[in-house]
Amino acid sequence: QVQLVESGGGLVQAGGSLRLSCAASGRAFSTYAMGWFRQAPGKERDVVAAITWSGVNTYYADSVKGRFTVSRDNAKNTAYLQMNSLKPEDTAVYYCAVRSGSVTYYDYGYGYKYWGQGTQVTVSS
Repeated sequence: QVQLVESGGGLVQAGGSLRLSCAASGRAFSTYAMGWFRQAPGKERDVVAAITWSGVNTYYADSVKGRFTVSRDNAKNTAYLQMNSLKPEDTAVYYCAVRSGSVTYYDYGYGYKYWGQGTQVTVSS
């Protein structure tokens, strides 16, 4: 069992930045791949980014590539999503999640077992 708690959401103007954190407790966080997802009102939940357990490999949705950066600090059991150049269309509830095993470009949006409760990000125009 892994418990995940997101923080760092809020209201920001377009062009601004936010850094989300995902704090994990429970079983060894460092053995899990980790993903960030978002869900806007009336839309499906989509993957935003993912990172392997080691932090060596990262993957991004095309919509955030070049603007968002996913990272992790296994010593602190925490992962991060740095979001720059935010746009109104980035407005959503953001979730972190973990999955066991490796993650690749072809499956980084699937197979997540444990989820956080989400944090709201609102980008005003």
